Amino acid sequence: MPLIAVCAAWAVFWGSWSALLPAIKLELGISTGDLGLALSAGPVGALPAMALAGRLARGRERAALMAATGLFAASVAGVGLVATPWQLALALLVVGATSGALDVTLNLATGRAERETGRRLFQPVHAAFPVTVIAAAPLTGLARSLGLDVGTVLLAIALIVLLACLPLLALPMGRGLPASSSETDRRSLWGAAIVLGALAACVLVIENSVEQWSVLLLEEQHGAAPLVSSAAPSVYMAALTAGRLVVQALPRVPLRMLYLVAGLGGGAGIALAGLGGNVLSSMAGFAVTGLALGPLVPALLSHAAAGDPSGTMVWGVSTISYTGFVVSPLLVAGLSNWLGLPAALAALGFLGLPLLARVALRRP
Repeated sequence: MPLIAVCAAWAVFWGSWSALLPAIKLELGISTGDLGLALSAGPVGALPAMALAGRLARGRERAALMAATGLFAASVAGVGLVATPWQLALALLVVGATSGALDVTLNLATGRAERETGRRLFQPVHAAFPVTVIAAAPLTGLARSLGLDVGTVLLAIALIVLLACLPLLALPMGRGLPASSSETDRRSLWGAAIVLGALAACVLVIENSVEQWSVLLLEEQHGAAPLVSSAAPSVYMAALTAGRLVVQALPRVPLRMLYLVAGLGGGAGIALAGLGGNVLSSMAGFAVTGLALGPLVPALLSHAAAGDPSGTMVWGVSTISYTGFVVSPLLVAGLSNWLGLPAALAALGFLGLPLLARVALRRP
């Protein structure tokens, strides 16, 4: 399906990116601090781009998604041309902006496709991302071991992303928006989007924390070998994918049930991962976390799309939830300085409480 292809191509870059960072650091001859500063430019570019792209894309979702995907491909190729730290930061600012635009336009296009076809699409579309990330990282490592430089790998990725645009031409999708809603309706939509986006952000804080800190936890706290510890994000991503595909295969699961599973399972899982006494228990915690949390964000986006043909809620939920990725590194770093990394990760289990509170309020 075209939307799945775009999501998978988008994930090829992000799955490869971590495997390319050592080579980029070496080729540019920069310090770890300079590299970290450059990497922080990505999220800075993403949020304003998501806000702008969401406003422009509603009613022209297919064209907007094609444009965002093409621009993202160009930005990926551009990273391969950098020669200095400031050029890298500027290139990643553009990558962050185009990736954010792709994110929100993909969600808007998926929401419109769900409404027009009556099919459930968010779970399989979002499942394509973690599956591809799992495959892309080792394949990038293989490419590097065969002698390919960073620029060549990034150009190949850019071509993959660009090719993913082409099937969108055949994607049947209407144009235009429904009649303008009143100011009261718009305020109500944004109020709902803020609540759903904040709940999704709780999930994404945990997700980003597992991706960034799980390897360090296993190596420093449990003495795991690099080969073993590097499997932790893949275990989480595999469970995340499984959760989404299981929910897709079942009859429509009530959103309140997904809140309950995510709040209890996700909270308990990340607590087990942080406080588990050995590698096996932490790995099991990461798996439980991914399985429980995986279906919720796609389900929230699907709910937002069904309840608002204008696309405002999907736009709002997509943008607001992204703050979870922005906040997560600073939150875990701050908690780690205070509590230590194991307790910091376990403390993220409290982010399951707002999800459980949503169940208690008996609201979707």
